[in-house]
Amino acid sequence: MTIAPVEPSRDCPLCPRLANFRDLWRERAPGWFNAPVPTFLPPEGPEAVRLLIVGLAPGLRGANRTGRPFTGDYAGDLLYSTLIRFGLARGQFLARPDDGLELVGTAIANAVRCVPPENKPTPAEITTCRQFLTPMLVDLPNLRVVLALGAIAHQSTVRALGQRIAAMPFKHGGRYEAGGVSLFSSYHCSRYNTNTGVLTEEMFVSVFRDIAGFLAE
Repeated sequence: MTIAPVEPSRDCPLCPRLANFRDLWRERAPGWFNAPVPTFLPPEGPEAVRLLIVGLAPGLRGANRTGRPFTGDYAGDLLYSTLIRFGLARGQFLARPDDGLELVGTAIANAVRCVPPENKPTPAEITTCRQFLTPMLVDLPNLRVVLALGAIAHQSTVRALGQRIAAMPFKHGGRYEAGGVSLFSSYHCSRYNTNTGVLTEEMFVSVFRDIAGFLAE
């Protein structure tokens, strides 16, 4: 029987700066989630996961508010609409955790589980939080693909897979074989990247088209 991925406790103390920021927002917005955001899994559980999507960290008014990865801000609009388009999610995405949306063979997590000030985790915080990402790659027994969104998520995933970043540099649309899985990478689907043209919807969809084709093989 597959166990659920290792998750940090609600009051995880491992990164003092992030814990202090979390406590600050618990005072400011007591109705928000304000805790390490857990992995979003399909209803069938970890053994059903063939694709793991790794983002950077919860957005302050996104996942930190709602408690579900990529839920509550623009990045989720693009991500979940694309997942639905390729049959990797079902239902309707309404940007709240009780909208009934379900993932299909897919899990979503962040390289850093707590919201960082200015959306910028430090290298030490990224390294510390990797202790939750690394075992996940083992606890998902049928995992075939990891999609890293953005350079930081890509680099942390490469390290979690026991590989060298120099051998697997980040590039949009990149693909590497590592640790028994295929690692795909995309620019992060943030509003900043889409507004500035760094990432277009077609560029994002193209990555998922490649992943869907690979999973169908």
